[in-house]
Amino acid sequence: MGSDSEIEKTQQKEKERKKMLAVAPIAKPLAGKKLSKKTLKLVRRAAEHKCLKRGVKEVVKSIRRGHKGLCVIAGNISPIDVITHVPILCEEADIPYVYVPSKEDLATAGATKRPTCCVLVLTKPTKGELGPEDQEKIKADYSQIVADISELTSTLF
Repeated sequence: MGSDSEIEKTQQKEKERKKMLAVAPIAKPLAGKKLSKKTLKLVRRAAEHKCLKRGVKEVVKSIRRGHKGLCVIAGNISPIDVITHVPILCEEADIPYVYVPSKEDLATAGATKRPTCCVLVLTKPTKGELGPEDQEKIKADYSQIVADISELTSTLF
């Protein structure tokens, strides 16, 4: 029985290694394991409260309209040309962005079945209002992750 868990662990490590090999070379700042987990948790919570824009087209439209939030981009997109303009738009609009290793994980967190290139986590929903405690939870997680991303970015550049 002990060997089964070891086999599962090695298979899990192999999956993680394959994900990291598929990541594009321009995917910087790339979230580490811990930050990636936190970011995907925020995406999941934002999807539950309808504070999420999915896909390149929706994200670009929201950024151009002046919506603020956190842009989460998948690092294993092929061809990479599909999303190369998104970080530039984010920098011009002062929106923090981060890459996560897998588009499949990003889609799962964003409550869609199709793999997603990028999502924009908004601080408040586009329609309606959130309860004050839900708003506080999302805001606290958002500010924590943005601080971690700015720390990660400062070590890169």
